[in-house]
Amino acid sequence: MPLPPSGEQFEITRGRQRAVVVESGGGLRTYSVEGKDVLDGYELDAMCSGGRGQVLMPWPNRISDGRYAFDGQDQQLPLSEVANRNAIHGLVRWAPWTVREREPSRVVLAYSLCPQPGYPFALELSIEYQLADSGLIVRSSARNVGSERCPFGSGMHPYLTVGVAPIDSATLVAPGRVHIRSDDRGIPVGRESVEGTGLDLRDPKPIGSVRLDDCFTELERDTDGLAWVRLADPASDRSVSLWLDDACDYLMLFTGDTLPSRQRHAVAVEPMTCAPDAFNSGDGLVILEPGSTFSGAWGIRPGTLA
Repeated sequence: MPLPPSGEQFEITRGRQRAVVVESGGGLRTYSVEGKDVLDGYELDAMCSGGRGQVLMPWPNRISDGRYAFDGQDQQLPLSEVANRNAIHGLVRWAPWTVREREPSRVVLAYSLCPQPGYPFALELSIEYQLADSGLIVRSSARNVGSERCPFGSGMHPYLTVGVAPIDSATLVAPGRVHIRSDDRGIPVGRESVEGTGLDLRDPKPIGSVRLDDCFTELERDTDGLAWVRLADPASDRSVSLWLDDACDYLMLFTGDTLPSRQRHAVAVEPMTCAPDAFNSGDGLVILEPGSTFSGAWGIRPGTLA
């Protein structure tokens, strides 16, 4: 049997829940409850498209022209978003990750990021996927195993679905108080309050014809320190929520309008530790000293498990 494009598959289950994690990029290919998709993933025989479920380290989103300076040294990364002259979504989303721990409802994958042109730093990365009674929990960590401090950011790229396509009739709630405005290359150019604008999603609002490819910050949080996004279909009463812990104070929402084959089939809800182009702006950037570790968590709670 030929190896799937996403490499080895690692299935985890708990009761009515099933998720499949993949070797390629350590990503999340599928997540379902009672056979109904919670994530808009991709088939076993397909290559990941649109960043679906991919891990975004050591930076999420974009770095303008792939250039940045750190500790007095200029760096040039490969331009992985060629059309817009950006380096996008880090260095590990196509790399083969290895299993470090595996249980029926939990799997931990790891990857050693070696120094390379544009990012001459060494990191030990891990990502844990666990199915709990309340849903999926994802924990990521990065340890600086090099001799110099390094810039770091983390994110992930799940697409939430409630089974309707296009998603225009679905309602969306998101916690951002501030919208980070970007230019046509996706690079931030300013900030503005969402108050009184069409991007104020703090109360349930039909998506309608709104096109989202936008970053938000200053997230409203509950008494446990969690920020919540909720997607729901009023017609079927299906819903799904995504939470972010306080390591993630940036959130990207994307309605998939530019995807070639799955336009507006789902909403990408991307937890991020920093803003786009943070290697240049420093906006939310984590600095990892030698021997230090970053960790953060987010998760998905399907409405059927609430």
